[in-house]
Amino acid sequence: MAILKCHGACLREFTSQFPRPGRPNNYKSRRNVRWRSPQAAVLPNFHLPMRSLEVKNRTSAEDIKALRLITAIKTPYLPDGRFDLEAYDDLVNMQIENGAEGVIVGGTTGEGQLMSWDEHIMLIGHTVNCFGGSVKVIGNTGSNSTREAIHATEQGFAVGMHAALHINPYYGKTSLEGLVSHFDSVLPMGPTIIYNVPSRTGQDIPPRVVNTVAQSPNLAGIKECVGNDRIEQYTGNGIVVWSGNDDQCHDARWGHGATGVISVTSNLIPGLMRELMFGGKNPSLNRKLLPLMEWLFQEPNPIGLNTALAQLGVVRPVFRLPYVPLPLAKRVEFVNLVKEIGRENFVGEKDVKVYKELLGVGPEPDSEDLMMHILGLTRKAKERFATEEEEEEEEEEII
Repeated sequence: MAILKCHGACLREFTSQFPRPGRPNNYKSRRNVRWRSPQAAVLPNFHLPMRSLEVKNRTSAEDIKALRLITAIKTPYLPDGRFDLEAYDDLVNMQIENGAEGVIVGGTTGEGQLMSWDEHIMLIGHTVNCFGGSVKVIGNTGSNSTREAIHATEQGFAVGMHAALHINPYYGKTSLEGLVSHFDSVLPMGPTIIYNVPSRTGQDIPPRVVNTVAQSPNLAGIKECVGNDRIEQYTGNGIVVWSGNDDQCHDARWGHGATGVISVTSNLIPGLMRELMFGGKNPSLNRKLLPLMEWLFQEPNPIGLNTALAQLGVVRPVFRLPYVPLPLAKRVEFVNLVKEIGRENFVGEKDVKVYKELLGVGPEPDSEDLMMHILGLTRKAKERFATEEEEEEEEEEII
């Protein structure tokens, strides 16, 4: 109430500084008016957090800190481009059955950058509703706009997510002080993992910033992609870190103090990734999995993962642009990798295939079907295109 009274007083003071209709308005009176900025625009703490204090089913930052294997879950699509929730549910169930303790919803791997916020929050809510009792749901509600990050995080916690994943502002980069202010704006809402991936954001989150925001009790930890030396720097100071690089996660976990990994590869082989994080130092298993990890990241993530899951038959070969399938030679390489590691270690039950007939690279590829898969167009749209072509042909005949 005090804030609202102050707000009103500031507005009255602001409006009284300008002439009103029907009153004298000469040059002298205007000269004596000293303009002052309306202070209501910069009132501290005027934005009240939209949060609930109900704690019955809440997760603490300490609960999140204990997680060893978190999967950045893939988002599958129907041919018309909407979410394929049946396939998504199967993917999450396979993660739970094979020992994953948490899932990142709508991260880079889950293509949150290609979703509307409505889609994004819906998918977080769906995941909590269906699986929240069996796995920790961490919603990627970060943004390069602090205002958007606040709004999305409020909504994510309102629909029940256990923790938020926040990236530093990308493209429109800010100062180190701006990074601290950005994270301080979202940390009060609930358990938070900060994600540092300079290769995508164009800006490193340095230890100085992390050490400052680590004073918040809601900071669960850091997903760190810079490397194991940086991870050890944090873990030596008692800050929880998850490796963000699958090919470095074994050494990070057993040699540099990392708590675990936030993994892309675990979409494909969750059981083996759990063994890598829980089973003790195992350089032999790590060497066995490295070729698969390297294959996944030959092109920007999630292109390799999307292609692999389609080849395993657990998702439809539908891609949201700008992502497109890997070429035939790479798909053949994946088939060989599956044979070397063992089909029984991968998700799904179907035989791995090259799927050249579905991805439009057969001896007589149907380019129209390929475009329908890639663009996620509906059959109705396809029929509409055919109708328009017929109409154009009729018009040409008339002419």
